[in-house]
Amino acid sequence: MPEWLDALARSFTLAFTLVFMLVGLFGLIIPIFPGEIVIWMGVLFYGLVNGFSTWGIFLFILISLLAIAGSFTDNVFMARRARKEGASWWSLFFGALGGIGGTIFFPPFGGLIGAPLLLLVSEYWRQRKWRKAFRITRGLIIGWGWSVLVRFGIGLVMILLWGLWAWTNSAA
Repeated sequence: MPEWLDALARSFTLAFTLVFMLVGLFGLIIPIFPGEIVIWMGVLFYGLVNGFSTWGIFLFILISLLAIAGSFTDNVFMARRARKEGASWWSLFFGALGGIGGTIFFPPFGGLIGAPLLLLVSEYWRQRKWRKAFRITRGLIIGWGWSVLVRFGIGLVMILLWGLWAWTNSAA
Protein backbone atom coordinates (compact mmCIF):
# COMPACT_ATOMS: atom_id res chain seq x y z
CA MET A 1 0.00 0.00 0.00
CA PRO A 2 1.36 3.44 -0.86
CA GLU A 3 2.62 5.43 2.13
CA TRP A 4 0.09 8.25 1.64
CA LEU A 5 -2.79 5.75 1.61
CA ASP A 6 -1.48 4.10 4.77
CA ALA A 7 -1.25 7.52 6.49
CA LEU A 8 -4.80 8.33 5.36
CA ALA A 9 -6.09 5.02 6.75
CA ARG A 10 -4.32 5.63 10.09
CA SER A 11 -5.77 9.14 10.29
CA PHE A 12 -9.26 7.85 9.53
CA THR A 13 -8.92 5.15 12.18
CA LEU A 14 -7.83 7.72 14.78
CA ALA A 15 -10.62 10.16 13.89
CA PHE A 16 -13.32 7.49 13.78
CA THR A 17 -12.20 6.03 17.10
CA LEU A 18 -12.08 9.43 18.79
CA VAL A 19 -15.54 10.47 17.52
CA PHE A 20 -16.99 7.11 18.59
CA MET A 21 -15.47 7.51 22.05
CA LEU A 22 -16.71 11.10 22.39
CA VAL A 23 -20.25 9.89 21.64
CA GLY A 24 -19.80 7.39 24.45
CA LEU A 25 -18.36 10.04 26.77
CA PHE A 26 -21.21 12.51 26.34
CA GLY A 27 -23.72 9.67 26.39
CA LEU A 28 -22.63 9.02 29.97
CA ILE A 29 -24.93 11.84 31.00
CA ILE A 30 -27.92 9.63 30.16
CA PRO A 31 -28.65 6.92 32.73
CA ILE A 32 -28.86 3.41 31.29
CA PHE A 33 -26.75 4.47 28.25
CA PRO A 34 -23.64 2.28 28.29
CA GLY A 35 -21.16 5.06 27.54
CA GLU A 36 -18.20 3.21 29.02
CA ILE A 37 -18.95 0.23 26.79
CA VAL A 38 -19.20 2.50 23.74
CA ILE A 39 -15.80 3.98 24.59
CA TRP A 40 -14.44 0.47 25.13
CA MET A 41 -15.78 -0.62 21.71
CA GLY A 42 -13.92 2.31 20.14
CA VAL A 43 -10.72 1.17 21.83
CA LEU A 44 -11.34 -2.41 20.71
CA PHE A 45 -11.83 -1.18 17.11
CA TYR A 46 -8.56 0.72 17.31
CA GLY A 47 -6.74 -2.34 18.67
CA LEU A 48 -8.16 -4.66 16.03
CA VAL A 49 -7.18 -2.30 13.22
CA ASN A 50 -3.72 -1.39 14.53
CA GLY A 51 -2.80 -4.56 16.40
CA PHE A 52 -2.06 -5.18 20.05
CA SER A 53 1.50 -4.70 21.23
CA THR A 54 2.43 -5.69 24.78
CA TRP A 55 1.86 -2.10 25.87
CA GLY A 56 -1.43 -2.04 23.95
CA ILE A 57 -2.63 -5.23 25.66
CA PHE A 58 -1.79 -3.78 29.07
CA LEU A 59 -3.67 -0.54 28.33
CA PHE A 60 -6.59 -2.43 26.80
CA ILE A 61 -6.95 -4.56 29.94
CA LEU A 62 -6.77 -1.45 32.12
CA ILE A 63 -9.39 0.31 29.97
CA SER A 64 -11.58 -2.82 30.11
CA LEU A 65 -11.44 -2.87 33.91
CA LEU A 66 -12.39 0.81 34.01
CA ALA A 67 -15.32 0.14 31.66
CA ILE A 68 -16.60 -2.64 33.91
CA ALA A 69 -16.26 -0.51 37.04
CA GLY A 70 -17.89 2.48 35.40
CA SER A 71 -20.83 0.41 34.21
CA PHE A 72 -21.86 -0.28 37.81
CA THR A 73 -21.16 3.19 39.17
CA ASP A 74 -24.56 4.73 38.52
CA ASN A 75 -26.41 1.80 40.08
CA VAL A 76 -24.25 1.94 43.19
CA PHE A 77 -24.42 5.71 43.69
CA MET A 78 -28.14 6.00 42.97
CA ALA A 79 -29.17 3.00 45.07
CA ARG A 80 -26.90 3.90 47.97
CA ARG A 81 -28.22 7.44 48.19
CA ALA A 82 -31.86 6.35 47.89
CA ARG A 83 -31.34 3.57 50.46
CA LYS A 84 -29.78 6.12 52.81
CA GLU A 85 -33.03 8.07 52.57
CA GLY A 86 -35.07 4.93 53.34
CA ALA A 87 -35.93 3.38 49.95
CA SER A 88 -36.87 -0.28 49.85
CA TRP A 89 -35.16 -2.72 47.50
CA TRP A 90 -38.50 -3.29 45.76
CA SER A 91 -38.89 0.42 45.07
CA LEU A 92 -35.37 0.54 43.68
CA PHE A 93 -36.22 -2.42 41.47
CA PHE A 94 -39.32 -0.63 40.15
CA GLY A 95 -37.26 2.54 39.67
CA ALA A 96 -34.74 0.57 37.61
CA LEU A 97 -37.57 -0.87 35.52
CA GLY A 98 -38.86 2.66 34.99
CA GLY A 99 -35.40 3.79 33.88
CA ILE A 100 -35.00 0.91 31.45
CA GLY A 101 -38.55 1.18 30.10
CA GLY A 102 -38.33 4.95 29.78
CA THR A 103 -35.07 4.68 27.89
CA ILE A 104 -36.43 2.02 25.54
CA PHE A 105 -39.81 3.61 24.83
CA PHE A 106 -38.91 7.31 25.07
CA PRO A 107 -35.22 7.64 24.22
CA PRO A 108 -32.94 9.28 25.07
CA PHE A 109 -34.37 10.98 28.16
CA GLY A 110 -37.29 8.72 29.10
CA GLY A 111 -35.15 6.97 31.67
CA LEU A 112 -34.48 10.28 33.42
CA ILE A 113 -38.21 10.60 34.03
CA GLY A 114 -39.17 6.93 34.36
CA ALA A 115 -36.76 5.91 37.12
CA PRO A 116 -37.55 8.68 39.63
CA LEU A 117 -41.26 8.60 38.79
CA LEU A 118 -41.67 4.88 39.43
CA LEU A 119 -39.52 5.12 42.55
CA LEU A 120 -41.71 7.98 43.82
CA VAL A 121 -44.94 6.09 43.11
CA SER A 122 -43.59 2.87 44.61
CA GLU A 123 -42.41 4.59 47.79
CA TYR A 124 -45.68 6.47 48.16
CA TRP A 125 -47.58 3.20 47.68
CA ARG A 126 -45.41 1.55 50.32
CA GLN A 127 -45.44 4.31 52.95
CA ARG A 128 -48.41 6.54 52.05
CA LYS A 129 -46.26 9.60 52.82
CA TRP A 130 -45.53 12.03 49.99
CA ARG A 131 -42.75 13.86 51.86
CA LYS A 132 -40.86 10.65 52.54
CA ALA A 133 -41.35 9.47 48.94
CA PHE A 134 -40.08 12.83 47.61
CA ARG A 135 -37.05 12.75 49.93
CA ILE A 136 -36.15 9.24 48.74
CA THR A 137 -36.59 10.29 45.10
CA ARG A 138 -34.42 13.36 45.71
CA GLY A 139 -31.76 11.02 47.12
CA LEU A 140 -31.91 8.93 43.94
CA ILE A 141 -31.49 12.04 41.79
CA ILE A 142 -28.58 13.34 43.89
CA GLY A 143 -26.93 9.92 43.61
CA TRP A 144 -27.43 10.03 39.86
CA GLY A 145 -25.75 13.44 39.71
CA TRP A 146 -22.71 12.14 41.54
CA SER A 147 -22.58 9.05 39.37
CA VAL A 148 -22.60 11.20 36.22
CA LEU A 149 -19.51 13.03 37.48
CA VAL A 150 -17.71 9.81 38.41
CA ARG A 151 -18.66 8.03 35.16
CA PHE A 152 -17.58 11.06 33.12
CA GLY A 153 -14.23 11.04 34.93
CA ILE A 154 -13.80 7.32 34.28
CA GLY A 155 -14.67 7.89 30.61
CA LEU A 156 -12.09 10.66 30.36
CA VAL A 157 -9.42 8.43 31.89
CA MET A 158 -10.30 5.67 29.42
CA ILE A 159 -9.93 8.07 26.49
CA LEU A 160 -6.66 9.46 27.85
CA LEU A 161 -5.25 5.93 28.20
CA TRP A 162 -6.28 5.20 24.62
CA GLY A 163 -4.61 8.47 23.59
CA LEU A 164 -1.41 7.31 25.29
CA TRP A 165 -1.65 4.03 23.39
CA ALA A 166 -2.27 5.81 20.06
CA TRP A 167 0.57 8.24 20.71
CA THR A 168 3.03 5.43 21.50
CA ASN A 169 1.86 3.58 18.35
CA SER A 170 2.50 6.64 16.19
CA ALA A 171 5.97 7.14 17.73
CA ALA A 172 6.93 3.55 16.98
